[in-house]
Amino acid sequence: MTKYETGNLVAARGRDWVVEKVTEDFLVARPLGGDAAFTTGLFVDEVTDSSFPRPSTAPDEVGDFSSAGLLRTALQIGFRDSAGPFRSLAQLNFEPRRYQLVPLMMSMSMDVTRLLIADDVGIGKTVESGLIAKELVAQGQVDRFSVLCPPALARQWQDELRDKFGIEAALVLPSTVKKLERDLMGAESLFSRHRFTIVSTDFIKREDRRSQFLRSAPELVIVDEAHTCVPDAADRAGKHRQLRYELLTELSTSPQRHVILVTATPHSGKEETFRCLIGLLDPQFAPDSGSFDPSQSEDRMRLAKFFVQRRRRDIKHYLQEETHFPDTRFLRDVPFRMHDEYADLLEDVLAYARETVRTSSGATRDRIRWWSALALLRSLASSPLAAAATLETRAAVEALTDAEAERLGRASVLDGTEDDTDEGADAAPAGDATEALIPLKGVEGAEESELSERDKARILEERKRLRRFAERARQLAGPEHDRKLLQVGKEVKQLITAGYNPIVFCRYIPTAQYVADYLKSILGKITVEHVTGLLPPKEREDRIATLTQGPAARRVLVATDCLSEGVNLQHGFQAVVHYDLPWNPTRLEQREGRVDRFGQRSTYVRAVTLYGEDNGIDGVVLEVLLRKHRAIQKATGVAVPVPEAADSLVQALVQGVLLRGREERQLTLDVEAEEAAEALERQWRDAAERESKAQTRYAQRTIHTDEMQQEIDALRQAIGNRDDVIRFVRASLTKLGATLHPAPSREEASASARRKPAGSASTAQTALTEPVEEAKDFTADLTGLPPGLLRDLQLDGAARTPELTFRAEGAERIGEATLTRSDPRVVALAQWVLDTSLDGSIAGGRRLARRCGVIRTTAVDSRTTLLLIRLRHHLTLPGRGTTPTVAEEARVLAYRGSASAPEWLTPPEMTQLLDAEPTANAMEEHVRQYADRAVRDLDRIQPELDRHGEAAASELLAAHRRVRRSASAARRGLQVTFQPSADVLGVYVYVPDTAATNRTTTPGGTA
Repeated sequence: MTKYETGNLVAARGRDWVVEKVTEDFLVARPLGGDAAFTTGLFVDEVTDSSFPRPSTAPDEVGDFSSAGLLRTALQIGFRDSAGPFRSLAQLNFEPRRYQLVPLMMSMSMDVTRLLIADDVGIGKTVESGLIAKELVAQGQVDRFSVLCPPALARQWQDELRDKFGIEAALVLPSTVKKLERDLMGAESLFSRHRFTIVSTDFIKREDRRSQFLRSAPELVIVDEAHTCVPDAADRAGKHRQLRYELLTELSTSPQRHVILVTATPHSGKEETFRCLIGLLDPQFAPDSGSFDPSQSEDRMRLAKFFVQRRRRDIKHYLQEETHFPDTRFLRDVPFRMHDEYADLLEDVLAYARETVRTSSGATRDRIRWWSALALLRSLASSPLAAAATLETRAAVEALTDAEAERLGRASVLDGTEDDTDEGADAAPAGDATEALIPLKGVEGAEESELSERDKARILEERKRLRRFAERARQLAGPEHDRKLLQVGKEVKQLITAGYNPIVFCRYIPTAQYVADYLKSILGKITVEHVTGLLPPKEREDRIATLTQGPAARRVLVATDCLSEGVNLQHGFQAVVHYDLPWNPTRLEQREGRVDRFGQRSTYVRAVTLYGEDNGIDGVVLEVLLRKHRAIQKATGVAVPVPEAADSLVQALVQGVLLRGREERQLTLDVEAEEAAEALERQWRDAAERESKAQTRYAQRTIHTDEMQQEIDALRQAIGNRDDVIRFVRASLTKLGATLHPAPSREEASASARRKPAGSASTAQTALTEPVEEAKDFTADLTGLPPGLLRDLQLDGAARTPELTFRAEGAERIGEATLTRSDPRVVALAQWVLDTSLDGSIAGGRRLARRCGVIRTTAVDSRTTLLLIRLRHHLTLPGRGTTPTVAEEARVLAYRGSASAPEWLTPPEMTQLLDAEPTANAMEEHVRQYADRAVRDLDRIQPELDRHGEAAASELLAAHRRVRRSASAARRGLQVTFQPSADVLGVYVYVPDTAATNRTTTPGGTA
């Protein structure tokens, strides 16, 4: 057996290495102080023992007081595996909010993670589930995981995992699966080849794919939009839900599989559906389990271990950390009236629609006629081009069942939000119901026995009539006859003038193209783009990225509802215009939620809703559904899905237009509809009030905030925080000779660019100030930096001049870096500082951080020695077996007096010492004297450093146990063992500046 152990230092190939894994004649090791990406294998016979060298006191090796801070931060940034209970947080490319760590804490308290994360829209559920996945992988609990999600969200998941967590995940979609499968060998599975995958739920639920997935499913499954994966008896598209539910049920039956369900709407008001959802986490909650009663406090506490749900108000001030959301969402409803010619066309089309729905010819055909009539009404209210496309589109219904006819009709007309799985949901719907009377091959090929000549002639005449309608609609396109188009132009101009970049949401593809073309014609140099379901998800993302990352300061995006869910648009836009009135309040909320969410830098966001005063139904839908939704949400503080009765009410309202033949241009509620509306409001308000009262029923009483605060503080002390990183990057680049100047501001980040709308009844506007994060942004001219470092800092190779912009948050453009410890450019700079400080031969001896220094200051009254040490621990975690891994941490210790009788500083005294400023230069002979003595004393002080290492290991073990004890989860095999001896990276001597002290205390002295 080899004499080497995990954590040993060895020398090989001209450098030192840390052993991470040991076999009989082979070592896996990573460079000491180097990037883990260069981990390699070493044969035992090529390595020799090594020990960490002591700092040199040669004149050119002793630096100034800032050296300690630079070296310490460079060391912290270099650590990728934290020794603390949160193993993965040192590997993140961002700094999570403290409230986002609550689900992670809950996960760590479980032997097997089973969680429903149901936080509000825009809080960061993707980040919260990603934190858990990253931690489970880092701890060795999980080797593989899959994210199941709607296909439209797949690339966003891929980007989030790559950009925030450093995880490269393969997309398993209908468009990618063939390419992925070509690389497989033999009977190999996609999910064995690729550790991390993002999978279309509807693709993998298919019978031919499901069995393959179940055979090789990973240890962790994350399910996004989980509410669409449970059956609902009232759901007419229930087949999709049932298949998803069957897949998840089979996955969750494995007791060792980790399952995370993610949704912003866990409870639709139907208790059985909710029980199906939480039953995936534990059978005790399933609908057929009589042992769970959510009305009982004890049972609610049982569920609280598996369920986390917070609203914005719950997390805005959490653990002394402020999370900024837009202060106010300003809403404005803008009416318009149709041009007389447009109104005449609407009346003529309605007359035709009334004729068709009154014709009886069988149940399925009746439903197609009904939905075709609704499609005509909806598309005419949208735009002339949507109307023309609908009037020319035939409804192909041969072999459709009643259920299929109903599902297709609903998908093309109504604004469903719960189960939108069909591609092309934003396409103009079919408005020609005459196809329901003849075979698909057409009139010309119909058998004489199937259709009479009279029927043929009638159908052909109907089609000619529809084509004439379509032609009239096309002639009315443009602001001369379309007052709605004219109105949106005015609204968009006002928003842009006020400093907002708006998104204009339309229901149908032809409308979005039509509106975008008009806005381009009137907005001059302002960039206008449109995104619809005609584009594949990747091209949608590329188009949005080009728009938001381009040079244009003002921009407008026109989109259909293909962007209303799961797409983050808050970084480039601050306002929403509802060009087409949605017939479902949830859709309205989803659209506005694209910009009103965490990460929005504008203090205010705005939402403008256009509605037709005289198009038949807009006003009633606005009053009965959308305004009621807002009022109930304001009164109760929560938003709940619209009750099922709303769907029936909308149909009843439309029926009033179609069947009762009213001549007035704006529908008013009759007695029956009025009663239905009142019943809907009562049902809706009751559901909201119940939800409001239940906000705390799943409170996380098992997570103690004081314990959580303790662990977060310990972690940030070990790995540093963002302020440390900002200071480090600024100081390092300045010492290297780079020129720093304020970064160009992002107009969407400046709150002062947002003006409060006049006449708003909202709370008074507070003073606007530039966000702290923006004040820390800077651009560095890197001319003169060492070539190797310059190459590492310009990863994208885009800049022709060596200039790089650093942003405190959200670097989004080429040529920008984020000031976080895991940004590749920050890592490269830290690695260069660390490497050159430990090895003077790198970069020709040009080094910023020195391992030894003498500082004369009034902050101490006796000689004080500060030591920067590195501790290595053997860490054995549950799930990893008995093989320990190496975890490192940097610590700072200091003592007064001599090494023979040191007086160790307390933590508060250490903080004061680290903040001390030099007040005078030390004479060269004194510098050499103090430095030599401090380095010689290391032999005496080393046993004390190793005792500190032992104590640190005990503290870490206690922290691991404390976190896992949150729910009394049994954890066996957990060990943290210090690996002697502590490495001394830096020795810095602080000596009293007695002369300065005398000057400030002697009468007549100067302060």
